[in-house]
Amino acid sequence: MQAAINRQSVDLSAYPDLVMIMLGFQVRGWRGLLAMRRIGQGLAQIRRNRPDGLLADEGLMFGLTHIGFRQYWQDMDALERFTRSEPHADWWRRMREMSAGAGFWHETYHARGGVEAVYVAMDQPVGLQHFAPGRKPVGPLMSARFRIQGGK
Repeated sequence: MQAAINRQSVDLSAYPDLVMIMLGFQVRGWRGLLAMRRIGQGLAQIRRNRPDGLLADEGLMFGLTHIGFRQYWQDMDALERFTRSEPHADWWRRMREMSAGAGFWHETYHARGGVEAVYVAMDQPVGLQHFAPGRKPVGPLMSARFRIQGGK
């Protein structure tokens, strides 16, 4: 006799504005290892001092040189507050330096609809890049909120 499968689900009704973001980091050289170390320290800080609105986060491994994590945020406002604070703000200020030996990407999915993504120095397509046409994140498209609203 087979054991019953323990299927479960979740009730997300208390999280109508839930935002899930997947982030990836791909090392392409020794300078990328330095960038990974800096990001790793920042991620450890985030786990020790969870930002307001961060509900959960977990690490992912896409390959030996391609790691990532998934985060669940209460709403877009909380995610944006985090992106404007440290350590995230430092990562974006140092993007040119850090991308010398690494590629970065994120994809954001909003429960109320809308998806946005940014890919920096990735040498192969990742995620949504496999099927969606590219566009340059310039001008208003530098804003995740603008991109998640479909560029409107």
